Amino acid sequence: MLALLGAFAVVPLALPWLVGRIGARTFYIGAALAAAAFVQAALQAPAVVSGGIVTESYDWIPSLGIVLSMRMDTLGWIMALIVTGVGALVMLYCRWYFRGKREGLGQFSAVLLAFAGAMYGLVLTDDIVVLVMFWEITSILSYLLIGYAHRRGGSRRAALQALLVTTVGGLVMFVGVVLLVVMAGTSSMSEILAHPPTGALADAALVMVLVGALSKSAIFPFHFWLPGAMAAPTPVSAYLHAAAMVKAGIYLIARFAPAFAFAAPWRPIVIGLGVFTMLLGGFQALRETDLKRILAFGTVSQLGLLTVVLGYGTRNAALAGMALLIGHALFKSSLFLVVGVIDRQLGTRDVGELSGVGRQAPTLAVFSMIAVASMIGIPPTIGFVAKEGSLSALLFEASHGEVWGLVALIGIALGSVLTTAYGIRFVWGAFWTKKSSARRPMPKTEWPDPPIGFLSAPILLAALTAVAGIASPVLDTVLAGYADTLPPSSPGVPAPPDAHLAPWHGIEPALWISLASIAVGAVVFWLTVRTRWDARRRLLPFTAADAYNATLRGIARVSVSVTSFTQTGSLPVYVGTIFIVFVAAEGTALLAGSGWRAQLDAWHTPAQLLVAPLMIAAGLVAVRARKRYTGVVLVSVTGLGMVVLFATSGAPDLALTQVLVETVTMVAFALVLRRIPSRLGEHNASVKPIARGVIGAAVGLTMAAVALVATGARVYKPISERFPDLAYDLGHGKNVVNVALVDLRGWDTMGELSVLVLAATGVASLVFVTDRADRLSSLSALPVRSRRPMVETSEGVRPRSSKTTGWQAWLVGGQRVRTENRSLMVEVIVRILFHSIIVVSLFLLFAGHNAPGGGFAGGLVAGMALVMRYIGGGRYELGAAAPADAGRLLGVGMTLAVACAVVPLLFGADPLTSAFFEATIPVIGHIEFVTSTIFDIGVYLVVVGLVLDVLRSLGAEVDRQLQGQRREGVPLP
Repeated sequence: MLALLGAFAVVPLALPWLVGRIGARTFYIGAALAAAAFVQAALQAPAVVSGGIVTESYDWIPSLGIVLSMRMDTLGWIMALIVTGVGALVMLYCRWYFRGKREGLGQFSAVLLAFAGAMYGLVLTDDIVVLVMFWEITSILSYLLIGYAHRRGGSRRAALQALLVTTVGGLVMFVGVVLLVVMAGTSSMSEILAHPPTGALADAALVMVLVGALSKSAIFPFHFWLPGAMAAPTPVSAYLHAAAMVKAGIYLIARFAPAFAFAAPWRPIVIGLGVFTMLLGGFQALRETDLKRILAFGTVSQLGLLTVVLGYGTRNAALAGMALLIGHALFKSSLFLVVGVIDRQLGTRDVGELSGVGRQAPTLAVFSMIAVASMIGIPPTIGFVAKEGSLSALLFEASHGEVWGLVALIGIALGSVLTTAYGIRFVWGAFWTKKSSARRPMPKTEWPDPPIGFLSAPILLAALTAVAGIASPVLDTVLAGYADTLPPSSPGVPAPPDAHLAPWHGIEPALWISLASIAVGAVVFWLTVRTRWDARRRLLPFTAADAYNATLRGIARVSVSVTSFTQTGSLPVYVGTIFIVFVAAEGTALLAGSGWRAQLDAWHTPAQLLVAPLMIAAGLVAVRARKRYTGVVLVSVTGLGMVVLFATSGAPDLALTQVLVETVTMVAFALVLRRIPSRLGEHNASVKPIARGVIGAAVGLTMAAVALVATGARVYKPISERFPDLAYDLGHGKNVVNVALVDLRGWDTMGELSVLVLAATGVASLVFVTDRADRLSSLSALPVRSRRPMVETSEGVRPRSSKTTGWQAWLVGGQRVRTENRSLMVEVIVRILFHSIIVVSLFLLFAGHNAPGGGFAGGLVAGMALVMRYIGGGRYELGAAAPADAGRLLGVGMTLAVACAVVPLLFGADPLTSAFFEATIPVIGHIEFVTSTIFDIGVYLVVVGLVLDVLRSLGAEVDRQLQGQRREGVPLP
């Protein structure tokens, strides 16, 4: 089971590539994997039917006690068979449904197969925390599947609606799961249910879990997302919204029922909302004219029925509920696939446009009627067997005074009436010859015969509903393993005889109720057709979808109001607010504290006596600066002063990093200053200088006080005293700073990398208006490769020949720089030093583990080399120097860092655990390698990507915009 779960995670990665080569036939591979999982589950039948439980486990996160455990009992086994069996047939169906299509098919096939794997893990895992993980994965994957036609606004809205509803429910459920785990002291679901916690807190946790289950299974008030999800392709509706995802909530209710069915909040929620959903969905299905929406609201109704029967909590109801669970997966997925065939062949699903299809497609019509017969509950289908068992179990409870039994019985009887009505409506709408308003037969809809392979899945699923009904005694033996885990009756109700599934139980009260519901349902359908019920106005002025949309609009309005109040658009106000809060908070803490101790030294090194006054003076002068560039340079003096302090205090790594950061920052400021006025206050003069001065002085004094207090407040030895030994013993490196960054405190570095990625993305988003890529800075600026020297000609840079003479071209993009901005000396220097600087950056990267350097410093050095190329040859030269996309560098670097955290988990180690390898190689000698170097390479790539992104956005893109403004005659700042 674990191997299959891994296959479901890996195989989808190859499907997009295969779609580009074999098209829709790729679905055969997905179907094969699902079929393999089905066969594996089927082979466990002897063990499961005999009462055994098949288990596998893997300690995934030992420190948190989370185990990737697979537990296949009767309930999990049935659900696994449904998920994999129906999944395999749906993927075979996709091969025909998507024939001739390629756009978006690679992602669709991969996501559909991955969803099957997530559902497979969800129904078999025994760890409730892992179950929540699979739960949320199915929500995300269903969002992608529903939004397959992402260019249509309706698909995007439906996908987002489904994601929001199910995710919010999942988050509520997660809180309940955490409470259950804390109270039970274990995350094993079997142990929690074997010894269920009790009390008010346990009831609250149970309600939260039910919220997640009800939202996933589209039970009122969360029912509205399922009809909206019909914007998805029909195979998605057949699999996710009939057989798999919506069954996740039903599965969780069935899983918790043996332990919590008689808890105080259970029956009012499960039975009350289930009955209401069943009636609401059936009622709305009679008003729909789209075949798919008829089935969608019918599914909502049937999910309410499943919730009531499986959640009722007695042995006989559970036995009938399991049969109903199997039957619903078969007949509803079959009907959805039938709608897909009709839609694919005719291009419509509207009942008003279909007439006479049944006579032209008799095979499809007959098997559709078999599926509808199972849904209605007509013998000998599995639907009839399950319906008889449900009515009998609830009738016994109701006859002995159980109120909830009576509510459930009446609800199912009325729901069966509506089920019959909309079931007949589906057959009538899809296959019947209809009459016009003049009571004359409508013209037949021309029916092109589909390939037999296209029909195989819905026909097989429909046939299985009849086979399962006839073989119901066999199912009785299989399903009894789950039913026997529940009590025979409700508290205060005598125990009934054990019920058994069979095609026929003779003449009994449940049969009369069933026959009456079918007869009344037929009459209801006739009345709806005669009165044109579907064309009448709705009874209520709003629907649940309207309430959802109104809620979103309300949230948007509130957010706009809050933003308008708090975001004034003034950067000084924002910064001033932050500083005032800082002074107030820290000042209060300092004044409220006691026992201050401060240890002050006049200086540590003589260099401080020289550097500190210069830094202070530069800061004071910067306040009085009237030009922006002057202010930036003066502020950089303080940073360069810190370089001297670090260097003279025995911190070469910090000094190296500081000088590089200051240089790159200076370049970024210089690039930005080109687009704003050169003098401060030229457009918006500085106001309230006294208030600004007071706030600045207060912040400085507060920060100085914090530093003094903090240095004297230590009562324990600093952990950094152990860093040299830890760096050598654990990180196998002598450079404590670098080892700490990539090993001992790797989580901090990973967080900083994510901040860099966000910063780069933010800068690019602000500058690039329509497209993040700088198309002008590309390899197209390079000339044809040649070993001859390159010269500048009127046609561009070309290899030197007898016909091409001119000055030697030192830089490819130099010729495109405006004449007044070119410098031959700069071009020569850049050409000579660029490659050497790149080599130095690589040296710093790989030497940083034992010497000053590392990925951050090396990346900054490489970034400075790119800055040189840009300054020497402009944006075209930058494109020639770095043809790689900055976003990809950022992504690859972050991926390497995350991989260094995740891969150790696969070997049972803690995240970011490093491995050390050493060997003696002939000629080369003794070599050592630490896997944290891979993390450092990720840091290197992220930093290079950040600098490149800044140069592409603030440099190349701004150059392009300025050039456009010059051509249009727009005054430049």
